[in-house]
Amino acid sequence: MPGEDTDWKQALFEYVNAINEAALGTDARKLRAIPDREHRERLNERMLLASRRDAKTAIRTVRSEMRVRIERYQSARGEVAADLSIHLVRMMEQRSVAWSEERVERERLRFIRTGKIWRLDSARPLPGERTGELAPEELDEVHDPWDGEKRTPVPSAPYLSPNALYGFKSKVYAGAYALGDEGWGYVGRGTPYLREEAVAYAERWWNEPNPAYENFEVNCTNYVSQCLFAGAAPMNYTGRRSSGWWYKGYSGKEESWSFSWAVAAGLQQYLATPRGLGLRAEAVYEPQQLKLGDVICYDWEGNGRVGHNTIVTAFTPDGMPLVNANTVSSRHRYWDYKDSYAWTDKTRYHFYRIADEF
Repeated sequence: MPGEDTDWKQALFEYVNAINEAALGTDARKLRAIPDREHRERLNERMLLASRRDAKTAIRTVRSEMRVRIERYQSARGEVAADLSIHLVRMMEQRSVAWSEERVERERLRFIRTGKIWRLDSARPLPGERTGELAPEELDEVHDPWDGEKRTPVPSAPYLSPNALYGFKSKVYAGAYALGDEGWGYVGRGTPYLREEAVAYAERWWNEPNPAYENFEVNCTNYVSQCLFAGAAPMNYTGRRSSGWWYKGYSGKEESWSFSWAVAAGLQQYLATPRGLGLRAEAVYEPQQLKLGDVICYDWEGNGRVGHNTIVTAFTPDGMPLVNANTVSSRHRYWDYKDSYAWTDKTRYHFYRIADEF
């Protein structure tokens, strides 16, 4: 017999079906079934931006599928609060060439019961590409209001001054490591950037954390840094968090990685700074100038504060980048992110062509 712990799942099914049908047919009328006006407007705006973009580029959605996983839920007195993981898989097509795009978004939904009927009351996205500014006392410990338990920490990130980050001269270059006939060994200057290896890593770990590294609540830059390192980009180990580009993990309870490794603005500033050795990049001004393994940085408000990074893993038939990312785990997503809740009409992009040789 259906019970209180399961009846609300029918309302959940109707919600997921409504947003999937609306996206597939670009039909905002399908969203009317969602009672939360604020969330309905969020969904509608995102759908319209993406559909206009697709119409302009002659991209069409051939098939759309949503897979939902209930991460956890609590029920009490005719209410249910549930955290969901929604895995969107879309088959896209341009010039008769098809590719698969995927992303995994998290939402918190609240259902209420009126008589014997359960209905959706509210829905909101959980933290994604847009990250708020944390106060200093919040940097090292972030608590989840859901249950009071400590969450995965966001990498500590003070104000990033370019002078403070890069005025220090490193005396140690960790370099890239490669597997040869005699095992793992140092690869010195002149090492080529293995773009295919960076992309292969991005494809392997786009929706699953590599246990060799910490996995942060805001993980986009940590993920991109891992991809670059997998492509033989050499770490610049200084031992100082405000300089170089490096990762060691935790040393006791102390974070042991550079801001440039794990913080969006830090990596963007590191790539923007000219240097003669190690990981370096050239700023380009059009997405068509990028190659596999290159990096795109996103300044959502156009105010100079980068909040998200992605890595190029494929291209559309007309040469536009498709990217992989973390935080909102994404694979072969169109580069402009107009389908993101974070995007605004002030958004500015930074395109970086990673050096072919380090």
